[in-house]
Amino acid sequence: MATFPIQKLSQKETPYYYYDTCLLDETLDTINAEAKKHEGYCVHYAVKANANKKILKRIAQKGLGADCVSGNEVKAALEAGFPPEKIVYAGVAKKDNEILLGIDNGIFCFNCESVEELIVIQQLAAQRGKKARVAFRINPNVGAHTHANITTGLAENKFGIPMEDMEKVIMLSRDMPNIEFIGLHFHIGSQILEMDDFKALALRVNELQDRLEKQGITVQNINVGGGLGIDYNDPDAHPVPDFASYFETYTANMKQREGQKVHFELGRSVVGQMGSLITTTIYVKKGTHKEFCIVDAGMTDLIRPALYDAHHEIQNISNPEGVKKVYDVVGPICESSDVFAKAYAMSETKRGDLIAIRSAGAYGEIMASQYNCRNLPAGYTEEDF
Repeated sequence: MATFPIQKLSQKETPYYYYDTCLLDETLDTINAEAKKHEGYCVHYAVKANANKKILKRIAQKGLGADCVSGNEVKAALEAGFPPEKIVYAGVAKKDNEILLGIDNGIFCFNCESVEELIVIQQLAAQRGKKARVAFRINPNVGAHTHANITTGLAENKFGIPMEDMEKVIMLSRDMPNIEFIGLHFHIGSQILEMDDFKALALRVNELQDRLEKQGITVQNINVGGGLGIDYNDPDAHPVPDFASYFETYTANMKQREGQKVHFELGRSVVGQMGSLITTTIYVKKGTHKEFCIVDAGMTDLIRPALYDAHHEIQNISNPEGVKKVYDVVGPICESSDVFAKAYAMSETKRGDLIAIRSAGAYGEIMASQYNCRNLPAGYTEEDF
């Protein structure tokens, strides 16, 4: 079981996020070491997972690129020190000012998701007298064994260009003087733990590249997105995801062309395990058939359990070795869905105990809201104590 500096943590007002930057550094070092074993592999961090400024700067310093899905994410990446030539920008609804931001800063490329978007990028790049690099996001119609709300690669999803339109959009781009076609982009979903899902994508990429090469079209860059999951059930047993198997799956199954770069957009697997939501037990309430551990964090601070029925390990860090009792762990929000866990066994808790909700470094702080006029949770590292 992970240990927490309880005396230091009790100095801050809860709820807040606590980030273990030693684990983050270990994760980043592992990513870099494993990626370097494969020729032409480039890793971009998916900013949407966690855009805490201190975390972004640390990731930039380790040499990763940035994967952005909004203009403000592009700004955040630039401010954190990510080089423009390592920034990729995806998203189905890029506004004109967001596209101009990317063009003006010379980002590596736009992951373009429709013909309509391509036309607008051409117009805006022409206004600036510049060329915009684009990679087309192709919907590979590959399913992933994950929650339905976080699959992105099926034909029914809103993302990407249908496979049957791939050649048409590439040919269209070649007639645009301010567009440079540099690659293909894919992403099939998130929190994927079965390597066969990534193998299926690799094989689909092979099919599409073979098809293009028969028409004399070569691709400089293949971007396979991200999606690698983490162990939410036992974060202490697997604090660093299996990046070795992840990268090797693509090397073993995808026919990388000579000189071709392969790009990855990892988010959750980079930051998920380093973050915990620290909250305080406000009341232990005895119901008719159960006991409630009522904490001061709610779905406004960590929405994943309410949104995805997601599981997070929960620890009473004030009494880590205590006798186990079963609670419904709930928050203060005026919604019945404001529940972190039902019938959950953890060390006996009392009013004032500090509780850590684990594996919350990804899609935690970044998705927080001010519903019920609540304050947004702060995010702290060891340096803040």
